[in-house]
Amino acid sequence: MMYPITVEVLHQVFKAYGYVEKIVTFQKSAGFQALIQYQSLQEAVEAFGALHGRNIYDGCCQLDIQYSNLSELQVHYNNDRSRDFTNPSLPTEQRPRGSQQGYPDPGGLYAFQQPGASYAQMGRAAMIAAAFGGTLPPGVTGTNERCTLIVSNLNTDKINEDKLFNLFSLYGNIVRIKILRNKPDHALVEMADGFQAELAVHYLKGAVLFAKKLEVNYSKYPNITTAPDAHDYTTSSLNRFNSNVIKNYRHCCAPTKMIHISALPQEISEDTILNHVSEHGSVVNTKLFEVNGKRQALVQFESEEEATEALVSKHATSLEGNTIRISFSQMQSI
Repeated sequence: MMYPITVEVLHQVFKAYGYVEKIVTFQKSAGFQALIQYQSLQEAVEAFGALHGRNIYDGCCQLDIQYSNLSELQVHYNNDRSRDFTNPSLPTEQRPRGSQQGYPDPGGLYAFQQPGASYAQMGRAAMIAAAFGGTLPPGVTGTNERCTLIVSNLNTDKINEDKLFNLFSLYGNIVRIKILRNKPDHALVEMADGFQAELAVHYLKGAVLFAKKLEVNYSKYPNITTAPDAHDYTTSSLNRFNSNVIKNYRHCCAPTKMIHISALPQEISEDTILNHVSEHGSVVNTKLFEVNGKRQALVQFESEEEATEALVSKHATSLEGNTIRISFSQMQSI
């Protein structure tokens, strides 16, 4: 059975997230592609977060969405291949069904141009801004391009690469981590992009981990060279920003007293959770609940330091056969 993908079909799908100004579709060697221009950047970001990876029809026509490097679409005809919704008086003359002239491999959604920032940067900045209600967090510029961080004042008796991964992966995908042999209280952390690195600096600088106040700064090294003593996380399924990107940015915050635990077994008890995390500090309160049929929990510690230790030590550990996931919660109390 053939499932048609036309301008009208795309408009029905994408208009739920904002005013669609223009759509251009064309066939390339890689398959059918489309450019979609929204009235505002935030509308494009919301559509990206909601539709990337989703199917247009039940079980088929999966959307692979990227940000385009075009600042304005040129539409000459209103028909089933292109449409300017701001100018309904355009003629309907048909264009050839090949690639539309002037549109190279574009990606999907439209991104506004801003001097001094690349389009890729603007796409990531837009996702962060949308997640935080339209503006970046105070102190986050959204223009940093350095991906590698130097973390110092680590507790050498208790820290390792996986624990650093558990902490820094709250703010972006981790590429590699290396604890320095000549300075074992120092580590390099390479993140997937500069925005994520900036978020990690913003939220973790001065955080206390294993009784040590962390120093987090940008490294002079652009990346961490592949080596036996550098732990590689590029293919790790534990990287949190491979999907639901806007949702994950929305949950970014400095360490709090409250941790959120997900991927719990259905029959888990509060006592079992307490036994799993209480070695890291004094637990004030716990709450088990269910979201979409999946068990989750909140655990409140007496201090941010205790909650941070529990997170870095117990994230991705096994609890009754399930690999649990832990993040900080922004809730003040249970």
